[in-house]
Parts: sequence; C-alpha cells; structure tokens
Amino acid sequence: MDANRHHHPLDRFIASADKALRVVAGVASASRPNPAAHTDDAVLSESEQRHAAGLMRVNHVGEVMAQALYNSQARFARSDEIRAQFELASREEEDHLAWTAQRLHELGSQPSVLNPLFYAGAYALGTVAAVMGDARSLGFVVETERQVEAHLASHLDKLPPQDAKSRAIVEQMKSDEVAHGEKARELGAEEAPLPARMAMTAMGKLMTSTAYYI
Repeated sequence: MDANRHHHPLDRFIASADKALRVVAGVASASRPNPAAHTDDAVLSESEQRHAAGLMRVNHVGEVMAQALYNSQARFARSDEIRAQFELASREEEDHLAWTAQRLHELGSQPSVLNPLFYAGAYALGTVAAVMGDARSLGFVVETERQVEAHLASHLDKLPPQDAKSRAIVEQMKSDEVAHGEKARELGAEEAPLPARMAMTAMGKLMTSTAYYI
C-alpha cells in the first residue's frame, strides 16, 4: 500500500509543488562535493568578477529551469522507469544548483530575480513534453542537454582564465549534461519536434540575455 502511495497523483502534485517552492526560494543542497572545493581563489579585477558572476548567474538560472523541466516531466511520466530517471537526473542537477549558488555568493553576487518566471516557463514546456509521451519527453531531454552543453562550453571560453573555481564547476556540469543526454537516448528518446526545439532555443536566448544582468 505504501509503495503505491508514492505514485498517487496527489502525492506527486504535493511533491512537485514543494520542490518548486524550494527551488524558487533558493533552497538547494548538493549530494556531491563541490568540484571547486579544493581550488584556490583567483585574484579577479572588479570587471572580471562582475563578468564571472553574470555567467554563473546564467548557469544558475539554467539549473532552475532544469529543475522545472525534470519536475514536470517526472510528474507526468507514463512509466515508473522513466519517472525514476527524471528524478535521478533532477537530483544530480540540484548539485549544480547548489554549486552555482555558492559560487555566486563567493563572487559577491546573487541569483536572478527572474527565477520564478523562468521556472514557470520551463515547467510549462516540460509538461507539454511529458503529455506527448515518454519517448518525446526523453527527446526534449536530449535537445535540452545538447543546448546546455554548447552553452557551458561557450562559458569555459568566456570565463576569466584564472577563475579556476568557476571553471571547475562548469566543467563538471558539462560532463553531467552529456551523461543525461546519453541516458535519455538509451531509454528510447525520439527527436523533439522542430517547433519544440525552436521554442527551447528561444527560451534559452531570452534567459541568457537577461539573467546575465538581473
């Protein structure tokens, strides 16, 4: 009876709402050590520090959106196996959320004030993906992780060369995103429809162009 209760729609709704509130409120805890924990602080100029903070704020918003996507996709997944994979990926992405929040604090900055809006938009997109079926939902994961991987690679080029702490975090995030995309393919992902890919690209551009500043 208890095992079935975990999968009851009302329980999933409550868990989903609780997670949304925690993510938007900035409550995140990492299950893995911060990859930058043993990296020395670099001397950054004021402009370099501001630039690094802007990039890490973008990365933090990306993780807020990832939590929304996986939260909605897990809630509406049709099979327990796929739901479990979304929940596992979400836990790993929560590490990224905690790491980027910590790095923002170290850089004397803060998360984006637009996080609630980005969470809501990503949750809606994830819900659309989920109702199209598990294979298409997994296809959204593949496309999302492809875009995020490219975005993180560009940040490795843009971060101040001496900012080893931010680089260590971004490199681990990039590795994890690749793994999530590969796992989605293994589980039978179907390519996301072109309109969906275009919507994801547009949302990503909006996020990166605003979250860098606010």
